[in-house]
Amino acid sequence: MKYGIIDIGSNTMRLVIYEQSKSGRLRERENVKIAARLRNYLTEDGWFTEEGLHVLLDGLLTFQDVTRFHRLHDVKCVATATIRQARNRDDIVRIVAERTDFHIRILSEYEEAYYGFLAVIQSTSFYEGITIDIGGGSTEVTYFHNRELVDYHSFPFGALSLKREFVAGNVPTDEELQTLRAYVEKQFQSLPWLKQRKLPIIAIGGSARNVVQVHQMLQNYPIAGIHQYEMNREHIVQVKKYLRALTFEQLQKVEALSKDRADLIIPAVEVFQTLYETVDATMFILSRKGLRDGIFYEQFGPIIFPSVLDESFFELAQDYEVNTNHVQHVLKLVIQLFEQMRSLSLFPLTGEDLVLLKRATHVFYLGQYVDEEASSQHTFYLLANRTIDGLSHRDRVQLALVASFKNKTLFKQYVQPFHTWFTRAEQKKLRFLGALLKFAYSLNDTKRNIVNRLQLDMQQETIVIHIFCSQSFKAEEYQAEKHKKHVEKMLKRPIQLQFHLEG
Repeated sequence: MKYGIIDIGSNTMRLVIYEQSKSGRLRERENVKIAARLRNYLTEDGWFTEEGLHVLLDGLLTFQDVTRFHRLHDVKCVATATIRQARNRDDIVRIVAERTDFHIRILSEYEEAYYGFLAVIQSTSFYEGITIDIGGGSTEVTYFHNRELVDYHSFPFGALSLKREFVAGNVPTDEELQTLRAYVEKQFQSLPWLKQRKLPIIAIGGSARNVVQVHQMLQNYPIAGIHQYEMNREHIVQVKKYLRALTFEQLQKVEALSKDRADLIIPAVEVFQTLYETVDATMFILSRKGLRDGIFYEQFGPIIFPSVLDESFFELAQDYEVNTNHVQHVLKLVIQLFEQMRSLSLFPLTGEDLVLLKRATHVFYLGQYVDEEASSQHTFYLLANRTIDGLSHRDRVQLALVASFKNKTLFKQYVQPFHTWFTRAEQKKLRFLGALLKFAYSLNDTKRNIVNRLQLDMQQETIVIHIFCSQSFKAEEYQAEKHKKHVEKMLKRPIQLQFHLEG
């Protein structure tokens, strides 16, 4: 099934077509954008001009060609600040209905804020935070606690309206930026629930996306994906300094920046920095999911996922045809190995390590779906570069390193671009967890679930692993003997395997 939504914003109009995946989740298939800048056609006394109506209709008719091609009949069409604030909005809705396939639903300030909030909590693991969505003509902020919306506000300014009001040319002067900042700061200070909250800020929308992309470019970021990318105040300042040093012509050529946002990005960055300082935020995170996603989350439910991360792993299992029965059995074995090695103090392990190991068990050698021979390489690439809702980028790379473990050489190759992300001790632990997981999987090589339990003993310097089986174990014994060497190297101790057949 395919579903379409048209988002008529103050700066851009966008048609997005989603398709339902094997797991039931919606995946974006088409994304058509038009830089209409409808805000420029709203007069000071609130009338949307004839010229603006022509631009709006022209964009919708372009979208109509696409939706008809895809045979989409029930396309949602929503409009935000500019149409909402227009005194002739009823006429706009009527004319659009008469001349196109679409019926505009004008979102209220609350709905616009709510759908953004809903997208954030459905696609990240934050239980408390501040969200911000800078549009062209309005800015929505919310405060949520325990994943419930507590406060919201819609400010009557956006990146485009700020530029129009405070910036005469294409890029702001120092004085113009100072005046703009003072205005925005006053607006944010008017909300007591924003000040000094010391919470993460989760940002939505095109301006935030471009800020993140610019920062990733400056960092030569080694993996793909922007969802849940983390920045701090210094990073925001770094991006602002970089952009402020460029001419407008140079801004238009920055690869990480949409050309149609070249004159809007600096006012937007100023808004983000001002909010960061108002909140005294702990971090600034991008949510690639926004208003459009929130609308579909509401339609397809549940309204709030019990666990965003569990949903993500369920989706991975469905999309890559993971044998869940096999996974559950290996999970039982790897927990036994982990707990007994920790109790024998064979390696410094924590509860967080067990959480990571459990996650990696669910996606170990996921890349077999692509190619059996290069399953380790495909596993690392897929997990490191695929958006996994609820996992930070660092956690995603950790997961990829453990779940793709094949040998020391490949591990070093995979971790090399991330050598500054992890200490040598952390890298050693990740390698150990990967080796342990690979060994556990060898104990269910035939996928018959024949290993009932494991028992570890120490005989002088040798680790003895007793493996109690319900059926013949020759295949498992061969694979286990082959793969125990990776664990032995990490523990610097010999491992002796003793297989037992029990009734």
